[in-house]
Amino acid sequence: MNALRWHGARDLRLSELDATPPGPGEVEIQVAYCGICGSDLHEYQDGPHSIPQQQPHPISGCRAPLTLGHEFSGVVRALGVGVEGFEPGDRVAVEPIYRCGDCRHCRAGQYNLCSSMGFIGLMGDGGFAERARVPAYMLHRLPTGVSLRQAAVLEPAAVALHALRQSSLQPGDSCAVFGLGPIGLLLITLARLRGVSRIIAVDVAPERLVRALEFGAEQVLDARAVDVVQQLQDGGGVDCAFEAAGSQATLDAALQSLRKGGEAVLVGLMGEARFDAFHLVNNELRITSSVGYRDVYPELIALLDSGHLDLGRAVTRCVPLERAVSDGFEALLADKAQIKVLVNPNPELAEA
Repeated sequence: MNALRWHGARDLRLSELDATPPGPGEVEIQVAYCGICGSDLHEYQDGPHSIPQQQPHPISGCRAPLTLGHEFSGVVRALGVGVEGFEPGDRVAVEPIYRCGDCRHCRAGQYNLCSSMGFIGLMGDGGFAERARVPAYMLHRLPTGVSLRQAAVLEPAAVALHALRQSSLQPGDSCAVFGLGPIGLLLITLARLRGVSRIIAVDVAPERLVRALEFGAEQVLDARAVDVVQQLQDGGGVDCAFEAAGSQATLDAALQSLRKGGEAVLVGLMGEARFDAFHLVNNELRITSSVGYRDVYPELIALLDSGHLDLGRAVTRCVPLERAVSDGFEALLADKAQIKVLVNPNPELAEA
């Protein structure tokens, strides 16, 4: 089978690998679509960041070189020993978090905080391949009303929904979303579905601001052209701000945009950050954070099946596996109009 393997920064190789049957507790998937995530882009640009180099991941047993891709859907082709509840031919989405099942967090149901947490496609071989072997606990069967194409966008939607659940937002509240990548845009859509009445989208890319209106934002602010904090504070400040860009500038603006007693939710990945503790205490602000997701796929699949959620609008391009680097990774780096690029390793599973 063919697979796109990460060997180093700017070194993704389309390689022919021997297909191996699924082991105990595993399922072999014929991959239909696999989305290119911001994490994949970071690994491609200047990694490694999360990819194991010297020591293999404790659950997957993998280290570089490995097959990227953690946002994927496909069709079950073979079952390993002990797998129940699935049959060949089942259409499935992959919830790509590794979990040990034994640590205190897993026992408490907080598997996204597992002591050995990792992601297939970053810490183990993933979905930029014609076939993928996946632990059965990662799979969600798709109803007939949910396409494989939309199912490949479930993973970033899960990140957005978990962040909303981590917040204290209530119907009728207001929020600002700083950073309009796929997760920021999906935060807007899901916040609208949850009854948030005033949603302001903030970015520096005009193309993303236009898309934010399509995804349900009431107002957009170009951070290059206006004083975002002044604009939001003139409206009384927002109840909640989502930092989805992972930069000091957006963190500063998010905290300053809050009403007294407001809350900031950190979703974007960044290193060390600074904040004005006096401002936080004097205004009784709260900061919380969100990593990955847990127990959100069933709700998202039900929303797709009912027609209340459309994840297809996030897909701006679909490319074959052999052009994933040139027409996928490089296109995302060069063109801010691109939102979610899907890779289709098996043309026979492509949908209109």
